[in-house]
Amino acid sequence: MREVSARPERQEPGLELLAYYREMMGRLGPQGWWPARTRLEVIVGAILTQNTSWENAAKGIRGLRRAGLLNWQALRRVSQPKLQGAIRAAGFYRQKAQTIRNFLLWLHRSYGGSLRRMFAEPAETLRQELLGVKGLGPETVDAVLLYAGGKPFFVADAYTRRILARHEFISPQAGYATAQEFLHRYLPADAGLFNESHALFVEVGKRFCKRSSADCAACPLESWLPGRAEPRAAARHLRGDRAEG
Repeated sequence: MREVSARPERQEPGLELLAYYREMMGRLGPQGWWPARTRLEVIVGAILTQNTSWENAAKGIRGLRRAGLLNWQALRRVSQPKLQGAIRAAGFYRQKAQTIRNFLLWLHRSYGGSLRRMFAEPAETLRQELLGVKGLGPETVDAVLLYAGGKPFFVADAYTRRILARHEFISPQAGYATAQEFLHRYLPADAGLFNESHALFVEVGKRFCKRSSADCAACPLESWLPGRAEPRAAARHLRGDRAEG
């Protein structure tokens, strides 16, 4: 059994979160998010990844590319059955096709179909407008704002909330808004930092900090776990954790 490093003394949350970022970056490297060629792909990908993995969402993107639908004009003209067929591999394809259509209609009505005009809006105003589009929840909206628009909104998804809860920054029952408010309060409002931090949290969550079990001994954040005394001593942090992912 390898030696377990002593947990650093707890710091002010912002300093500790930045230390987490440096540790994850040092161990895992840049994640290169969002993997897309255009802002259109980012927005459609954010919709397609709802309730599924990025791997399935990417299949939906490839289906749209094969069908010649990865441009605004084609997406606006395509029939709903053809759109559903192109994104079928992403799952929940009927609902997602309708959400794509809802977004396109809203963009055309509100900004003449121009993403440049849309992203020129004040960030908070635009966020509220996007939340009014049927099918777009906070996580999807923030992914659009961050990855397509370069706006500093942290995507506080289930992986991120799980890690924050197990490290006793937030309650295991904390929802999206609570986790995001915590991150916005203690981290600099920097889109690049939010982008890479979110991607790194997702990678740690997928590989080490899983919902049903935690491979703490291999995790880059092992030594930061509160009460860390020996490998895999985090069982008490797993009880009552309702995060998904």
